[in-house]
Amino acid sequence: MLLLLLVVYTAACALVFFRQRSMLYFPQAFEGGRVLDLGGGARVGATVDERPGPAAVIYFGGNAEAVGYSLPELQAVFPGQSLYLMHYRGYGATPGEPTEEGLSADALALYEYVRARHPQVTLVGRSLGSGVATRLASLRPADRLVLVTPYDSMGEVASHHFRWLPVRLLLRDRYDSAAYAPRINAPTTILAAERDEVIPRTSSEALYRSFRSGVATFHLVPGVGHNDISLRALKTD
Repeated sequence: MLLLLLVVYTAACALVFFRQRSMLYFPQAFEGGRVLDLGGGARVGATVDERPGPAAVIYFGGNAEAVGYSLPELQAVFPGQSLYLMHYRGYGATPGEPTEEGLSADALALYEYVRARHPQVTLVGRSLGSGVATRLASLRPADRLVLVTPYDSMGEVASHHFRWLPVRLLLRDRYDSAAYAPRINAPTTILAAERDEVIPRTSSEALYRSFRSGVATFHLVPGVGHNDISLRALKTD
């Protein structure tokens, strides 16, 4: 019996290891984006709303989000600013398959493209995208960083949902935002959902504590869950 349990447990670990990216990323189709040739061979899909002026927002969405549909919300929250909503690899207009390193490379290339056109850049990351935005903000200057339902690391979130598996040892894409947070200078706003059923509040709070004193502010948005929290909460912070 013990041998059978060991075999089953090992098989479960192997299944998670080899299929983890299909469990983390859920590519969504979106017809309205366009592919930006960013140089150096980087071709990144994005939904773009360009406006005159110095200010721009780069948005990184959730793991099952077609970011183009978030454009009206972003237009309402950041009126008059240029908006660049990045499509992850395999999502929308971007070719390829998503990985942490690939998404980070695309985010960096898109940032350089946007910063060359707009001297004021705000980075916004929702859920999975909070890890992309946090890593980018640790590498490049930003005027503001906004994180919606963020986590301290993917390992912590996975451990919460799969307590019986050694997920920290199995993970390929770790999104260790807590390790990047101390390097960030941009004023940072964290929005956590009171009823978040995906990202434990303790994970968002741990990320907040990872920032240097005075850099980040934490806001718990009452009465909302992971999928219905709105960026419009920024209007009342």
